[in-house]
Amino acid sequence: MDAVLSAALPPVQHPSGDQVSKTTHKMSDINANIAEAPAAASEGGQGTVRDYFALLKPRVMSLVIFTAFVGLIAAPGTIHPWLGFVALLAIAVGAGASGALNMWYDADIDAMMKRTAKRPVPRGAITPSEALGFGTTLAIGSVLVLGLLVNWLAGALLAFTIFFYIAIYTMWLKRLTPQNIVIGGAAGAFPPMVGWVSVTGSIDLGSIALFLIIFMWTPPHFWALALWKKINADYTNAGVPMLPVVSGPDETRRQILIYTLILVPITLLPALTGTVGLFYTLANAGLGVMFIWHAWRVFSIREGAEAEAACKKLFGFSTLWLFIVFALILVERALGMPLFQPVIG
Repeated sequence: MDAVLSAALPPVQHPSGDQVSKTTHKMSDINANIAEAPAAASEGGQGTVRDYFALLKPRVMSLVIFTAFVGLIAAPGTIHPWLGFVALLAIAVGAGASGALNMWYDADIDAMMKRTAKRPVPRGAITPSEALGFGTTLAIGSVLVLGLLVNWLAGALLAFTIFFYIAIYTMWLKRLTPQNIVIGGAAGAFPPMVGWVSVTGSIDLGSIALFLIIFMWTPPHFWALALWKKINADYTNAGVPMLPVVSGPDETRRQILIYTLILVPITLLPALTGTVGLFYTLANAGLGVMFIWHAWRVFSIREGAEAEAACKKLFGFSTLWLFIVFALILVERALGMPLFQPVIG
């Protein structure tokens, strides 16, 4: 396994001096543009409810809520429905806080990428200070509510999740290394663990297995997106060292295949912890074969429109794949299907 992981983690490559200089000038220009936003917007208070809702990154939040809910349902033990609702609400608000703080800090590079230029902060609808205040308030409130009303380990884990996403990923890794997604992906993998801990009050192997599924899913999912020509151009223009920008498309395709081959057996870990049963295991095995097939197509088709299409299909399939994998756990619980006896944990 050490050899496989070593192959999966290429050495960090840093942009050249010219690239850094160009990026610095671009960021200086965009900071000037943000500073020159309409006077009304710069005074604050101009953002609409829709703008503030956009700060929460609702599409990301929906995935966080779903995986946290699965963690809450899959955990051994019971929780009062009201406390379960409070836990999910706090996790959702914490995820929204992370999104708002991310948009506050990344306003400069967001403005340089077509995909993100219309977000509330770079277009001047919400000022950076407003986004910072909004995100900080939500972050503190969500942690306190989860800690006071559910349990403090869950609250501490939510606080660490927010800290990891903002300080470790957004402020540090994202602009430093092409391994930003690999390490930073941990932030998106914590929600099912937080849901689990909300029930049990402890971290065990069952929650870690759910964490590892999302953690290993993140790189092939987002690298498939980063290989799209227009997305790759955005990252290049903003100076974000995503793997395709630094190491090239061919190396990225190789990494996608490696991580997929590691991911598929990891999805069977919940069977060893007694979290799932035969239905999940068999269905997930078939889904894993399909994931590998899509990753192989991305690896083997490297030129022209067909290569771009393969990347888009992998990105779309991987999104659906994660939803189905976690939904299978819910189906087993809802239908009362028998679970395996734990082999580990």
